Amino acid sequence: MQKTTILIADDHALIRDGLKRILELHEEFTIVGEAANGEAACALAREYQPEIILMDINMPRMNGIEATKKIKRNCTNTNIIALTIHDDDEYIFELVKAGVSAYILKDVAADSLISTIRAVARGETVFDAAITAKMLAEFQRQARHRSSTEALTPREIEVLTLIARGKNNKEIGAELFISEKTVKNHITNIFRKINVTDRTQAALYAVKNRIVKL
Repeated sequence: MQKTTILIADDHALIRDGLKRILELHEEFTIVGEAANGEAACALAREYQPEIILMDINMPRMNGIEATKKIKRNCTNTNIIALTIHDDDEYIFELVKAGVSAYILKDVAADSLISTIRAVARGETVFDAAITAKMLAEFQRQARHRSSTEALTPREIEVLTLIARGKNNKEIGAELFISEKTVKNHITNIFRKINVTDRTQAALYAVKNRIVKL
């Protein structure tokens, strides 16, 4: 069985230990490292290239938001799940802009944590309805101050629709009968045209512009 590699980044040893104990109950996961600050998280991410990072937001020497931005630039295949005690708009918007694939509170149930990790490992993004609504409202506000984007081609609209439905690149390629490389090229063009930096923002754009419906 191919295991999902995970890096845990949190400045509290008790939380790292707790997360590790939960994850070790599931054979599908492998913990490749632990980081107590943002700089260490970036270094370990470069070294191990984990599939998923559980990222605390408030850490010394580089907070989780800045660490996420840096890691997403250097480790394109790594997905990040933000772990935080905060549930306010400022953190939500900053995390989405940074490129996280999911946002969960630290008091989440173990089952919800595991299901979120599994979903992100499949290439999905995970935000609850309330958070999605807040993000949509913010992107709508930003759109009013942004110049119009280039028109998407019919194929790009098909790819964007599948992104919004949570499909990963392999699944998109299979459904459209194109290679994963071609899918990646389409996604690069889509992101440039609609002025976004990750799949979550692209999915929200698709919903806001009625390309897909919630």
